[in-house]
Amino acid sequence: MKIDSVLKMSKIDYNAARAVFENYLNSYDRKNDKVWLKIVHTYGVVAESTELAKRLRLGEEDASLARIIALLHDIGRFEQLKRYDSFMPDTMDHASFGVHILFREGMIRQFVPEDTWDGIIETAIARHSDFVLEGVTEERVLLHARIIRDADKLDNCRVKHTDDLMTFMGADAGKIGSTAISEKIRKDALEGKSILSADRVTLMDYWVSYLAYFYDLNFRESLDIVEENDYVRRIIHRIPYTEPNTKKTMEELEKRLVRYVHEAKKV
Repeated sequence: MKIDSVLKMSKIDYNAARAVFENYLNSYDRKNDKVWLKIVHTYGVVAESTELAKRLRLGEEDASLARIIALLHDIGRFEQLKRYDSFMPDTMDHASFGVHILFREGMIRQFVPEDTWDGIIETAIARHSDFVLEGVTEERVLLHARIIRDADKLDNCRVKHTDDLMTFMGADAGKIGSTAISEKIRKDALEGKSILSADRVTLMDYWVSYLAYFYDLNFRESLDIVEENDYVRRIIHRIPYTEPNTKKTMEELEKRLVRYVHEAKKV
């Protein structure tokens, strides 16, 4: 067999993988708000990964690999919805379960026929929702783990400022803004720290944790996207803060995050 034929066979085919994904989705009710939210989010992350690959000037294979990882990164979420009708972390570790059904049950071969990129795909999906990305030392694996984490957070910006609050928060804007922020959450957010899921207690704790995502973005290019879209202000101002201490904290946090996004130097 000619070398060029082998290379052609080894090419990552995103469009073929997407067709398989669409068929997989047929087992779900696309009219269900939570299912639809995850479908839109998945393709939103694909779009953000594509944009990051472009801004990072990646080659064709890495750009396609980034899109495949984005397409599959939340496959565990669909099973979580089927079993628990919930996105809450206490029901399931969706990243670990996604890896299980893809690599332990073998579903990955439906999307990517060859195992050439399995190590990169598996690690990126497994680590995409970790509180901190640690212990990944191989340069290409780390690149893709960082891309999917950033792309996921970037599309979550769209979710947080446009999607139905009742669908992903279980409360409307007025109820969210009337609650207090726990002291640890307030302190961590104002000190430039990400928020540990287990520390969240109130609705506002959850809301603040979504804004603290910005501290964990890996690339300057990701922060540029945040700044270009004015995501900090758009997300913060979606909620009317009627609890006095909450209002004060959010005003402080807005100033800090706007400054951070503009000035932070990343990889």
